[in-house]
Amino acid sequence: MSETGSDGELLRAIAAHGDRHAFEELYRRYAPWLSARMRSRCADAGIVDDVVQETFLAVWRGSARYREEGDVAGWLWRIGSRRLVDALRNDGARGRLRQTLAKLRHRDEASAEDRVLAGVEHGDLAGALIRLSPELRAVLQATVIDGLSTREAAVLLGIPAGTVKTRAQRARKQLREALA
Repeated sequence: MSETGSDGELLRAIAAHGDRHAFEELYRRYAPWLSARMRSRCADAGIVDDVVQETFLAVWRGSARYREEGDVAGWLWRIGSRRLVDALRNDGARGRLRQTLAKLRHRDEASAEDRVLAGVEHGDLAGALIRLSPELRAVLQATVIDGLSTREAAVLLGIPAGTVKTRAQRARKQLREALA
């Protein structure tokens, strides 16, 4: 495989033939970018390194398949960001949630986020979250736990940005009611 092949050619060679040179070229092109992007979401260099490696392992093993829709960078970001969310869940997501939600306080009335924090301390958060629909939970995970912007969450979840906003609003309302 030529090192000057397009991203699509590289991915086809990896998928069809397990072409190591194509994989190495893809890694050279995107690993530094993906690492830098992940560092903007997570300060722990060890977690970032692990996530980048897991992302490219998924490409190599074929568990992540490029469908030739959109750009390769966006596809790699979706794989990596999902793995980062999983890693952060396993590495103190509760602390990150408290930090993120603390930044969102801006009203005298207890917000849904404040009530979520109280629920974390009193143990009823899990029940409230389980009662949310999978769509609402996914939006909360992307925007609150992973810290993605509305636009980034929309790309990650494959839905319009307006839908992300609407679902986030509905999730906050349902959490507020469940934790009241």
